[in-house]
Formats: sequence, C-alpha cells, structure tokens
Amino acid sequence: MSILIVLAVVLAIAGIAGSVIPALPGPPLSWAGLLLVYVAGQNGSAAGSLSLTALLVWLAVTVIVTVLDYVVPAGITRLAGGHRAASVGAVIGLFVGMFIPPVGILLGSIAGAVLGELLVTDQGLLPAFKAGAGAFLGFLLGTGLKLICSGLMAWQIVKYSFFG
Repeated sequence: MSILIVLAVVLAIAGIAGSVIPALPGPPLSWAGLLLVYVAGQNGSAAGSLSLTALLVWLAVTVIVTVLDYVVPAGITRLAGGHRAASVGAVIGLFVGMFIPPVGILLGSIAGAVLGELLVTDQGLLPAFKAGAGAFLGFLLGTGLKLICSGLMAWQIVKYSFFG
C-alpha cells in the first residue's frame, strides 16, 4: 500500500470529522484525499483509477457545498428573524458543548444561538428562541451537506484505493 493511499484515507477521516468540527474544512480535506487517490492511480499504486472528470466534478461539488455552508445557515437565521449573533452563538455553543458529548453539541449550539441573539438584540426570549432555532436549523443543514459530501468522497477514496 502506498503512502499516498494511507494519506488519502487519513484525509477522508479528517474530512468527515471536519464536517462536524467547525475549525476543520471537511469537504476540502476529503477532496485532497481524492486528489491523492487520483495521483496514486496515475502511478499505478491504487487498485483503481479515478478519472480526471470525476476529480473535477468532486471539486465543483466541494466548492458548492463549502459556499452553501456559509450561505444556508445565515439565510435560515435571517428567515427566522435572527441576527448574525445567533449564528455566531450557535458555533460558540457547539465548541463548548463538545466537552459534554453527544447531547452537549446539540444543546450547546441551541443555547449559544439563543444567548447570542438575546445579548445583541434584547427583543425578549421568544424572538431569541425563534432566531436561535433558525440558526440551529441552518447549522444542521450546513453540517448535513458537508457530511454527505465528505462521506461520499470517503467512499470513493476507499473504493478506488482498495477495490478498483
């Protein structure tokens, strides 16, 4: 097994983790793993050969998902009447909640969104909760898109690396 394949699998795992952990760029890490599989296939050290077309399609998907990850949460937060502070609070709450897995991530994200909205807008608890729920829903949709994208790329990495 080549070092390129080992690094590709490591990047696939990091990509899936990065889809949930906001500090890591999940889909770009997974795409980097696909790039390594492509290079390994070109020099004969992979079981199969990923085509250049497939690599470029995955690059386009990666760019689209990465852009949507910024647009979707903000749009849904705005639709719910929220301020940017709700989105920022959701991410901060996620980081804090990571120390109390698994429910801490969800509850921390919701609580952070509500607190962020309350601290900035001071509109009351019900509008803050509505905005916080919107921010949390946006976060879930963005995370879901990244997980699907990174998961499918990880499957491609395993498929072309080991099964041809």
